[in-house]
Amino acid sequence: MVPSLSFPRFVWKNLQRRRLRTLLTLGGIGMAVGAFVGLVGFSRAFEQQWMRIYSSSGTDIAVIHQTFLNTSVDESAAARLETLPLVAQVAPTIYNIMALTPDVNALAYGWRANSYEFESLKILAGRRFEEGKPEVMLGDLLAQDLKKKPGDKLEIEGSPFTVTGVYHGPSALEADALIMPLDELQQISSLQGKVSTIHVRLRPAPSGESAEAYMKQAEDQIEAAEPGLRAVPAAERASNNQLVRLAQASAWGTSLIALLIGILGIANTMAMSVFERTREIGILRALGWKQWQVLALIQLEAAALGLGGGVLGIVFGWCALHALAAMPQTASIVSSSVRWLLLFEAMGIAVLAGLVAGALPAWRGARLSPVAALRHD
Repeated sequence: MVPSLSFPRFVWKNLQRRRLRTLLTLGGIGMAVGAFVGLVGFSRAFEQQWMRIYSSSGTDIAVIHQTFLNTSVDESAAARLETLPLVAQVAPTIYNIMALTPDVNALAYGWRANSYEFESLKILAGRRFEEGKPEVMLGDLLAQDLKKKPGDKLEIEGSPFTVTGVYHGPSALEADALIMPLDELQQISSLQGKVSTIHVRLRPAPSGESAEAYMKQAEDQIEAAEPGLRAVPAAERASNNQLVRLAQASAWGTSLIALLIGILGIANTMAMSVFERTREIGILRALGWKQWQVLALIQLEAAALGLGGGVLGIVFGWCALHALAAMPQTASIVSSSVRWLLLFEAMGIAVLAGLVAGALPAWRGARLSPVAALRHD
C-alpha cells in the first residue's frame, strides 16, 4: 500500500485541495518574481547602454579617483596621460543631469570640441559646437522632446545656449542627451578645472600580446604616472558608475521587498496546509513514512508553488518590459527581449523562495507524533 502513496500524487492533491488559496499564493509569488524580472531587466538594459557608449567610441579605460565618493579629476591630468607610450588619445569628460524644462531632465555631457568621442556620433543637422562658446548639441530623441532644431535657443541653468546641431548616438543615453563644450559645463557646474572622468583610447596591442595583459600593462602605467587615480576598464566602469549602481540598488531593493512578501505568502499557505492535514500526516506516519519523507513532501509542495509562481512571474515581468519598451520615456533604453540568464535567475530565486518559506512548516510537520496526530480533530 505504501508504494502507491507517491510524492507527485500527494503534491498535486494537496495543492488542489484549497484551489483559491493556491491561486492567491501563486499570484503573490508571481508578482514578486515579475517585479524582479522587470526591474532587474531594466537596470541591466541601462548598464548595456552605458557599455555601448564606451564600445562605440573606442574607449578602453576610464580614469577616475580611487575613492568612490570623489568623482572629480583634475583636467590637467589629461595632458600628462596623453604622453604615455600606450595611450593613443584622451577625452576629459563631465556628465551631469540637467533640468531643461519643468518636465524634461536630461544627461548633459561636457566634451572638448576635438574629442575623439565625436567619431561615434552621426550629425543629422547643423554642426559641432565651438570651444568657449555657449553652444550645445542635442541628441535626436531629446531634440524631438524639446522641439528644438539648429539655431534655436535653449536655457540651461539660467544661461542661454544656441543649438548648433542635432546628432544620433549609438546609445540611448547619448541620443536622449545633450553635449556642450567642456569649459561651459565646468562653468555652470562650478567645476572649473575638474572633470568627472578621463576616457582613454589605447594604441593597438602588439602582435602576440593578449588583450588582457596589454590592458593590465596600460592600467599599471596610468596609475604609476598619476598616483591617486584609478584606471578602470570600460566594461567595469559601465557597470560600476554611480547612475548604474543607483539603478541596480533600486531594482534589487524593490525586488527583495516583493520577494519577502511572496515568501511570507507561501509560508502562510504551507503552515495552514500542515495544520489542516495533521491527521493525514499521522496516518502516513502510521503507514510507515519516515520524518524525512514528510519533510520532503511538504518542501516539494512549497517548491512547486515557487516554481509555478516563477513561471507566472516571468510572464508578468515580460509584460512589464514590453510596457516599458512602449513608453516614450523609456522606449530608447529598455528592450522587450529577456535574456536567458535573467530567466534562470528568476526561476532559481522563485524555487529557493518556496523552499525557504516551506522550511519551518515542513520541520513542524515532520516532528508531529503519529499518535498525537491521529487524535487531532
